[in-house]
Amino acid sequence: MGILENVTGVLAQQQAQRGTTVVVAAGFASFFVLAVVLNVLSQIFLKNPNEPPVVFHWIPIIGSTITYGIDPYVFFDRCRAKYGDIFTFILLGKKTTVYLGRQGNEFVLNGKLKDVNAEEIYTVLTTPVFGKDVFMKIGLTTEAFRSYVPIIQNEVEDFMKRSPAFKGQKGSFDVGPTMAEITIYTASHSLQGKDVRDKFDSTFAALYHDLDMGFSAINFALHWAPLPHNRARDHAQRTVAKTYMEIIKARRADPSGEKLDIMWQLMRSTYKDGTPVPDEEIAHMMIALLMAGQHSSSSSSSWIVLRLASRPDLLEELYQEQIEVLGPDLPALRYEDLSKLERHQNVLKEILRLHTPIHSIMRKVKSPMPVSGTKYVIPASHVIMASPGCTSRDATYFPQPLLWDPHRWEAGSGRVIGTDNIEEELHDYGYGLISKGASSPYLPFGAGRHRCIGEQFANVQLLTIMATLARHVKLQNPRGSKEVVGTDYASLFSRPLPAVVEWERREKS
Repeated sequence: MGILENVTGVLAQQQAQRGTTVVVAAGFASFFVLAVVLNVLSQIFLKNPNEPPVVFHWIPIIGSTITYGIDPYVFFDRCRAKYGDIFTFILLGKKTTVYLGRQGNEFVLNGKLKDVNAEEIYTVLTTPVFGKDVFMKIGLTTEAFRSYVPIIQNEVEDFMKRSPAFKGQKGSFDVGPTMAEITIYTASHSLQGKDVRDKFDSTFAALYHDLDMGFSAINFALHWAPLPHNRARDHAQRTVAKTYMEIIKARRADPSGEKLDIMWQLMRSTYKDGTPVPDEEIAHMMIALLMAGQHSSSSSSSWIVLRLASRPDLLEELYQEQIEVLGPDLPALRYEDLSKLERHQNVLKEILRLHTPIHSIMRKVKSPMPVSGTKYVIPASHVIMASPGCTSRDATYFPQPLLWDPHRWEAGSGRVIGTDNIEEELHDYGYGLISKGASSPYLPFGAGRHRCIGEQFANVQLLTIMATLARHVKLQNPRGSKEVVGTDYASLFSRPLPAVVEWERREKS
């Protein structure tokens, strides 16, 4: 009887636990269904005619986050067709108002300081990656750019000599990791000096990859969470910052090797009150400096390789242009040469048009913003978003917009409309005159006070990498395919999906 009573008791306990689980599950399901129903009813009956239309969604908080995250451009196009240029969607529980087109770019990117704020949006991503107290108002001179071009060319050529992927006369390489290494080596050496570059190897490049993953979209809401990519981000930030601190300490101990690089400029800099910039802040700025360009330049250089591998004929055009313009002996590249290589420039323009690194630019609304020509007023509770990449895919300005065609940028082609004869208003936001530029349909580097200050360096870096590769190797996709991989939008900065291309060394190389 004792055994039977024990068994009966255990069964009764298990039955009670199952019953409790069923009740909890049923309660959760009921709550979820109620939340969905109330959410749908509020969208139907509680519309505010003075606010942009809200994109219909079933699940509160999640809203359109998943659809937007899979492919922002497809999401924008569908919403634009249904709601027009201005609409609001729910992004991780936040009402986010999108304003597309040239007027939208002007509205968002040149918004007044009293109305919009960028820092409040991005600081949850940038502070864990860069560190605290990061500012950057350093100008790059023509003299500096002249010194950078041979450094970048030599870094690319040295990489091709020592990398196992480039042994022999032909082979293949994984585009993403390869171009990430090349861009970080070229940027660190030119912008931060040889002593910084000497610290970098494939392991250090991997740390910057971990930092880059800190820009995942989910971190707008969960930047604090102990997720695997956040733990890797924090470890990388500490490790890289420590390395920079060691370099700064060594430089201060022996200032005889002072150069043109930005680290030396910051080490000599002071605040307005005369206080020297602390070494820890300089270290964080160095991370920001390299990261600010690493994700975009890595992505753009990868797209250059992938697009040229799908069009070997265009790569051959670049090679022939260097022979025609620079001479058959192909002397070392100079800064002045880059402006003469028009086909190279057109390839880069078309890469940045169709593969704009940042697909969405956001600002926090600080005060109600009336939208000119409409009845809408965007409340201070919203985030506003522009997408210059969406404008550069607009057939109004770029016929056959999804066709990658560098020749469209040639004079008289008729395939670039609305980018000429635009009077650009210049403004000094504290780091020299730049174009406010939001009136153009082509804004790969943004516009206004937050326009990318690394634009000139990015052009120099990418053109030099492209020209160096073109003179040394031929590229093609496996089996001669003309297909190009899709885009990964998992990070705030879009990049190509993993892909491998084949290379063959040129005879002169």
